[in-house]
Amino acid sequence: MQIIQSIREKGAAIVIVVIALSLIGFILMDAKQGNNRLFGSMSTSVGSVDGDKIELAEFNKRVKQAEDQQTQRTGQAPNSTQTYQIREQMWNQVVAEKVFFAEVKKLGIELTAKELSYILLSNEPSNPLLQEQGLRDSITGKLDLKKAQAALKNIQKLKGEQREGVNTQIVDPLKISTAVSKYTGLLNASAYYPTWMQERETSDKLQFANISFATVSYNEISDSTIKVSDEEVVDYVSKNKLLFKQEAGRNLSYITFSLLPSSEDSAVAQSQLTALKASFTTDTNAVAFVARNVSSIEFTDQYLPKEKLNTSIPDSLIKLSPGTVFGPYVDKQNYVLAKMIGTKQLPDSVQARHILIGTNDPRTGQPIASEEVAKKLADSIYKAITTGADFSELAKRYSTDASNKDKGGDLGTFGYGTMVPEFNDFCFSKSTGTKGVVKTQFGYHVVDIIKQINFKPAYKIAFVAKEIIPSDATVNKASLSATKASAEKTKDRLEKYAAKNGLSLTSVPNLIKENDFSVGALQDARGLVRWAFEASVGEVSEPFSIGEQFIVATLDKVNEEGTQDAATARSGCEATIRNKKKAEIIIKKLGDQPTLEKVASIYKKPIQTAGQDSTLTFTAQIVNGVGVEPKLIGASFNKEFQNKVSPVIEGTTGVFLVKVNSIQSKAAETPDAIVQNEATRKTAIRNQTNGWFEGLKKQANIKDNRSKHF
Repeated sequence: MQIIQSIREKGAAIVIVVIALSLIGFILMDAKQGNNRLFGSMSTSVGSVDGDKIELAEFNKRVKQAEDQQTQRTGQAPNSTQTYQIREQMWNQVVAEKVFFAEVKKLGIELTAKELSYILLSNEPSNPLLQEQGLRDSITGKLDLKKAQAALKNIQKLKGEQREGVNTQIVDPLKISTAVSKYTGLLNASAYYPTWMQERETSDKLQFANISFATVSYNEISDSTIKVSDEEVVDYVSKNKLLFKQEAGRNLSYITFSLLPSSEDSAVAQSQLTALKASFTTDTNAVAFVARNVSSIEFTDQYLPKEKLNTSIPDSLIKLSPGTVFGPYVDKQNYVLAKMIGTKQLPDSVQARHILIGTNDPRTGQPIASEEVAKKLADSIYKAITTGADFSELAKRYSTDASNKDKGGDLGTFGYGTMVPEFNDFCFSKSTGTKGVVKTQFGYHVVDIIKQINFKPAYKIAFVAKEIIPSDATVNKASLSATKASAEKTKDRLEKYAAKNGLSLTSVPNLIKENDFSVGALQDARGLVRWAFEASVGEVSEPFSIGEQFIVATLDKVNEEGTQDAATARSGCEATIRNKKKAEIIIKKLGDQPTLEKVASIYKKPIQTAGQDSTLTFTAQIVNGVGVEPKLIGASFNKEFQNKVSPVIEGTTGVFLVKVNSIQSKAAETPDAIVQNEATRKTAIRNQTNGWFEGLKKQANIKDNRSKHF
């Protein structure tokens, strides 16, 4: 049962390892198929995939699990922005599961009991049991078959929540990774490189053209002389609808009213510290003085190297004599007084070894030994070492730090601040050869300082800091201004208000979608997004408090899902339409039967050549000296243009006339080159299948109702 508990505790890490092996592991990690329903048909949902509902309760449960995992990993609960990111990731994950598993079900792809047994009793990297040190042979590092079989028998006896935990952490991730592996295997096997295609591409690569050409750049005509109408944009978009798809969303503008401290607020903090400077200088108890005066920077009762000092001006402070007070000075959001307490020499790096008697698993936070038992064992080991016992042997036998126990607990050389504070302080403040027991968040460490390197000055400095915060007057002023702006109920009136008061509207350049959490540079703006999807065009919002400012917004535009209108699409096609109109002007000027010589004469451009270096092949990406011009490359292999000049070609950068001088063949490729080219082509074909998941997703009918709940 101890092994099973250990598996449960390390489940998050196992899931990450297994799923990272798959193509869509990043989307599907920590996934569970989610076929069960907690509620009936009357329950609310956050959306659906092809009619299969995503229940709100189950979705929230999985979001909570992800939040708990982040809290365990970082030691801090996620903030509102991180919660949004977790919720967004979980939505993508659940959608991916439903889309993917619906497809593999059609194909009959599954993880059979026989396959599961094979994986769990193998030395395959995907086997999560290999992560368990207790199930591996101590010499070979491979799975101990007898121990693994015993563990599986115990797992099979589990029921209820325990069995569900094992399924979530071991079985379900294996189902996902196995299904992905089989599915991608089918796709890769379907990639076929026909002989005729190989022969054609080989022929195309061996042929090269030698051409003469004349070109007139579109830059010959100024952009300002070519006007593109909305009608022309609409016509272009109607012929290229796939290029101008748009999602539903909103465009808005806003005015900001800062809540940052004013110069008067800054002066208040400065004056408070100026009044304290004399008493801080004469005071003899820095700890009490800092606490008594409610400093926003806590007192650190230790000597620190210059680079670790909590200040933006270390070079100025380290020059102070003991007892001297410097300031007040501005540091980030504070006015600060700094008092030099003293200096001493400390190493900048230490080599040490330790024996850890752990009290908690560092990944899960779950207890593995009581404080009393751990301390008693650590004290006994320390006593044994001081009476001559071998430190390395005791480390191998007792240490719970698997990363170095086989090295006799040797941690190598580490810099100041690398280890947790208590461990760090012991290693850098004690002398070489010192041994002792140190308690940290991980348990009790028996520590031996082997070597201290490169002694440098360290400083103990006390800081008294007062945060520069906005006063009630500053907040009230911003609030009143924002309220007055929101009273201007139309966009026109808001613009006039802004101009009159020296303000400006910031237009959000990107489309705001219904489930967005940010608006342009504004983070944690979910309330503003909700308002935007309820407001009418031209409507002005009430003030929103976002970050360190009040926001008053106006809705500029409602974008429906479909094809972009002229105003939206213009930036994506105006240059193309303009070049088309320039080409028409150039072609008209060249007349009915243009020649290379005529182009050179009218536009004073030389006739150029390309391809003498045999680089102008049918599969070339560019024309040397010209750039990316696929139409020019295509015309270079039209044998009709060996006898006559081509018609005018409308290219990417200008118009071209081409005369093909010759089409020749290079020497045949070596057998090795042919094999290599074939392998490269097959790889390229397979790579084209990498977008399979997005393809499946586009075919699915996905409904997103999250905005109704969050």
